[in-house]
Amino acid sequence: MTILAIIAIIIVAGVLVVKFYPPLGGRASHGSLQRINQSANRANGIFVNQIPTVMNLNPLTTAKVIFEFIKGNPKGKPSTPLQSQLLDADRLQTDELPSVTWFGHSAILLRLDGKTIFIDPMLGRTPSPFPIFGGKRYSDRLPIEIDQLPSIDAILISHDHYDHLDYGSIMKLKTKAKRFIVPLGVAAHLTRWGVDPSIITEHDWWDELEFEGLKLASAPARHFSGRSVGDRNKTLWCSWVIQGRQAKIFYSGDSGYGPHFKEIGNKYGPFDLTLMECGQYDERWAAIHMLPEETVQAHMDVGGKVMIPVHWGAFTLALHDWYDPVERAVKASIMRNTAIATPGIGEVVRIGSPAYPASTWWK
Repeated sequence: MTILAIIAIIIVAGVLVVKFYPPLGGRASHGSLQRINQSANRANGIFVNQIPTVMNLNPLTTAKVIFEFIKGNPKGKPSTPLQSQLLDADRLQTDELPSVTWFGHSAILLRLDGKTIFIDPMLGRTPSPFPIFGGKRYSDRLPIEIDQLPSIDAILISHDHYDHLDYGSIMKLKTKAKRFIVPLGVAAHLTRWGVDPSIITEHDWWDELEFEGLKLASAPARHFSGRSVGDRNKTLWCSWVIQGRQAKIFYSGDSGYGPHFKEIGNKYGPFDLTLMECGQYDERWAAIHMLPEETVQAHMDVGGKVMIPVHWGAFTLALHDWYDPVERAVKASIMRNTAIATPGIGEVVRIGSPAYPASTWWK
């Protein structure tokens, strides 16, 4: 009876956490569900990729992966904390030249046509719903603290995984952002966290919109979604096209390699700069996270002039050496004769500059 009581308590506690713990997100409103159900990118009640994408490992492979994670990789994270270049808030707000600033992983601050766009601003210490668990950020501090950031014209989200949509970050950013632009279904999380629904817009693949003179398009990616029990692929994932007078940018979001990159390139390319996923990969889950050589090919497929590899440099979410993504991407770029930039965390990169950052700072 004691054992049964303990099991019952655990089950009830789990149900209560799922229902009432805010970081796990929310459920779509009636209006959002109507749009979700009308999407052509759904089958059997969930969103699907354009091509077959296997995400589940067999039991033996799963056991091996778990063992490898427990064992760990001595080079899986830096031996000392990474140093961020510090940003000046006043300069961020007044700078009229187009630029991007990488905060580590996939968090990118974009200045374009005098507007400030924050892409996937995961600025927390741990990509987890429970901060006491999970690997810590490699750097001791951000390039600029959230409360020091100037007003943000728009926040773009690619999907609802914890390393891209962070509860703590959104709670601090929601009073600074004028607009949230997200894939279908993701608004539910934001509204649960107190973001005004009137400043959120949700978008399906190939949706195009204009925002204060900028032209944006939600484009396909090859990935998945979910942040709680039973909600896998209930929300959409995407990449983003961002076009202004000064430059045209492509952000891949999280994605395995696929034909959608050429499709995007044919429709919207070429791009002055691409921000391409490059990290947290493994041959065993390459269908949802590109290998670095595929990242370079995807950059070429969309017609990118210069590529910045992202989705690395902040957290350990895979088994490779922490610097392996950028070194493999640089090598592949040299072999393919395409330009790559390797800015440090917090380094301001001028879009269209005759010389892009090329240091091997991670060494």
